[in-house]
Amino acid sequence: MSHGYSPAWRGLTVGILRPLLFGLLKRDWRGREHVPGEGGVIIAANHISESDPLALAHFVYESGRFPVFLAKSTLFDTMVVKNILRGTGQIPVHRDSDDPALALKDAEKALRDGECLVFYPEGTCTRDPELWPMTGQTGVARMALSTGAKVVPVASWGAHELLPYKKGEQTGLAGSLKKGLHPFPRKTMKVVAGPPVDLSRYAGRPLTRETLRAATDEVMAAITALLAGIRGEQPPKERYDHHRVLEERRRAAAEAFEPAVPEQAAPGRETAAERKADGS
Repeated sequence: MSHGYSPAWRGLTVGILRPLLFGLLKRDWRGREHVPGEGGVIIAANHISESDPLALAHFVYESGRFPVFLAKSTLFDTMVVKNILRGTGQIPVHRDSDDPALALKDAEKALRDGECLVFYPEGTCTRDPELWPMTGQTGVARMALSTGAKVVPVASWGAHELLPYKKGEQTGLAGSLKKGLHPFPRKTMKVVAGPPVDLSRYAGRPLTRETLRAATDEVMAAITALLAGIRGEQPPKERYDHHRVLEERRRAAAEAFEPAVPEQAAPGRETAAERKADGS
């Protein structure tokens, strides 16, 4: 069974969104020649705003491909949204699945059918205070190594000025952005694609945690290098690990609310409180 979509729905969305995006946003695009004109391919991009999917979709479409995004399965719960997403061939990701391969089975089928899949390896908008890419999840590597599809790294910049991520950090560049939509003056969407990431050294290996992590790190390094070129800045030496930061914050919060442990006396010795009560 092939990946399903409605040509009518795709034509309708292009007819509505394409002129809207040309009018709303300015463009600084480079590297469209790296997006292959046919065959299954993965576009792996950084994620800085809830609006950057539109900028990225526009870039991919003008590169000659129709973008297929992986969306949270909960977005398919609303009838109108579901009809649009299904009609244009977007793919639900079932994050509650215990089997990562099972959660991405529809994506694998679409790749084998020759679709252009857009992945955000970070899984969410970056929480890095300076908006650099975070550590990536391993879905892109799993898809690439299991299907042989090329991974084209893409970096985008500018969407954070149009619509800053409402759950972003409150420090650094992220903390300096005023929340809400800011369409005026027109924002420039800078999007750059690089050559496919060379993952040939992992071909044929078992998809172990170590293999997937190493391949994912190479994809994230390629995206980060492209973004550094756009920004003209050096990225941090270590990528922001959102899951580790959350765990550290939870641990710190738990320790802050732990009750004080009463002083314990060593065998044969009085505590300070007991000595005070004895008048010693």
